[in-house]
Amino acid sequence: MSESSSIKTADICDSFADSVRVCAPMFSSYGSAASFHGPISTVRVYEDNVLVREALEDLAPGRVLVVDGGGSRRCALVGDKLAEIAASRGLAGVIVNGCVRDCRELAGIDVGILALANHPLRSAKQGDGDRDVSVEFGGVTWTPDHYVYADEDGVVVSAERLRGT
Repeated sequence: MSESSSIKTADICDSFADSVRVCAPMFSSYGSAASFHGPISTVRVYEDNVLVREALEDLAPGRVLVVDGGGSRRCALVGDKLAEIAASRGLAGVIVNGCVRDCRELAGIDVGILALANHPLRSAKQGDGDRDVSVEFGGVTWTPDHYVYADEDGVVVSAERLRGT
């Protein structure tokens, strides 16, 4: 079950403008949880989702997996099977700097999923990439154990959990 929330990113920006970073508006929402938040875990891959699966299979509930796929729009890094793993493990969400697939199924899975676009082609399975490293995209540095807050208005990152959230 996702850590969906009534916390609004607009309110966070109003209250914590000096201490949060706002990601560029670049994502579309694919999962059934439009609003989610939690501590960040990261994966950096390129057109290969082996490490994405590994991360989803061992992250603690409530976390948000941030996948830096290099912005590739040539294949999908997350589909219905990986989204089901995220939901079954109680992750709050998955943010993909890349593509997803199985969009109809993703819409019915109880987890937040943000991605650049959808693409029907699956990724390679080589296992290349890095886990738990800082990644940069959308004008934001995504650091493991920092916090991300996402809803229909956007995505906000904070170095620490914001009071009241």
